[in-house]
Amino acid sequence: MDISAARSADTAEVDLLLVPVGATEQHGPHLPLGTDTTVALAVATRLGLPTTAPIAFGASGEHEGFPGTISIGTETLAAVLVETGRSACRWARRICFVNGHGGNVPALVTATTLLRYEGRDVAWHACGVPGADAHAGRHETSVMLALAPDDVALDRAEPGNTAPLRDLMPALRAGSIRDVSPNGVLGDPTGASAGEGAETIAVMAAALRDAVADWRVTEHGRLS
Repeated sequence: MDISAARSADTAEVDLLLVPVGATEQHGPHLPLGTDTTVALAVATRLGLPTTAPIAFGASGEHEGFPGTISIGTETLAAVLVETGRSACRWARRICFVNGHGGNVPALVTATTLLRYEGRDVAWHACGVPGADAHAGRHETSVMLALAPDDVALDRAEPGNTAPLRDLMPALRAGSIRDVSPNGVLGDPTGASAGEGAETIAVMAAALRDAVADWRVTEHGRLS
């Protein structure tokens, strides 16, 4: 929904504003750099609520070993989120940042904690489904086949490191994605389909809809 259409007069306020937050980073040899941004925007717009243009650069330092990745870092992203919240809260009663990239979480926690301390009703929600592979695998590939099939190079899709993310985290914290996966994929895109992607998007949108309806905010600013 266009934000201006949600305001019938200059004095009107938006009850709830969604702000998609994504990233510009490598997604293996087969998915576009803007995958996380595309997903966050798609999930947010499924609710039919006022939604801003997405914040397309995130904290993606772990992907900088691959061309195309642009990371603005946690500190800068947090500052962008804070100023976005301060500005939008002049006319929106509540704001939910809809996040499509896991690396953005520390910035989201920092920003929402400060904004809430300042008296603004702001929270964040993560797009995701239980059991999905970590990065550019079957889950994300299916979603992108549903959202932007022309941007998916299935002929170049190949498995990456399929180990559980928890097992990879020590190496990722010490280095980068390239250290554990030469092709930048954490998972296996084999078997991805647009049908599965459409179902996944519906699940993520339903989770967001329930979260904003309940509006229970954790101590870290996340909608529970």
